[in-house]
Amino acid sequence: MKRIFALMAALSAVACTTVPPTNVHQPMTARPAPRTELASASGSIFQNGNVRPLFEDRRARYVGDTLRINITENTAASTKSNTNAARTSSINASAGPIIGLPGKSFDGMQLAASSANKFDGSGASGANNVFTGAITVTVIEVLPNGNLLVSGEKQVAIGHGQEFIRLSGVINPSFLDSANSISSAQVADARIEYKESGVISEAQVMGWLARFFLSVLPF
Repeated sequence: MKRIFALMAALSAVACTTVPPTNVHQPMTARPAPRTELASASGSIFQNGNVRPLFEDRRARYVGDTLRINITENTAASTKSNTNAARTSSINASAGPIIGLPGKSFDGMQLAASSANKFDGSGASGANNVFTGAITVTVIEVLPNGNLLVSGEKQVAIGHGQEFIRLSGVINPSFLDSANSISSAQVADARIEYKESGVISEAQVMGWLARFFLSVLPF
């Protein structure tokens, strides 16, 4: 029994520190390639050992470079539908006096039937999502056409909870401004996530035992 309680305590401790899964491009960071040995100076202005040319700007373009992405996501969607259907039918039948039958219960028999069906259906749904912020990401790959595949993560611990902001996508370096930043609306194949872990997020998830009984005993 003590071993069972110890195992349950260990599982609960692990669950409290679980990092939420992600769908962003991996890895989330990359180290720059090692620099070659600096060559001897060949002049007072031009240096053979410099990695970047003299008049080249400092925009991100190599693996390991960092840049800032301003997250300005504002999406809204709505849909509305109405359905109306009606159907009416009637049946009438009559017969004259029936002769030759025992008793007189069927004499002058008449039959009448009618039915009416009506269906009205309507539905509406709407969603409005706003996500603003900023995150610095790292160039993890330079594509053959010069575009940059970037990925990054920001972790913020507040009280007993921890927030995870993740972003990845493809950036055209020509869209970068002089401050080496870009809007998230200009990121292709963007994957933006905001997740959290802690007591509050764990309370919103149904326990595994409850999910088991819900699947086995759906009533």
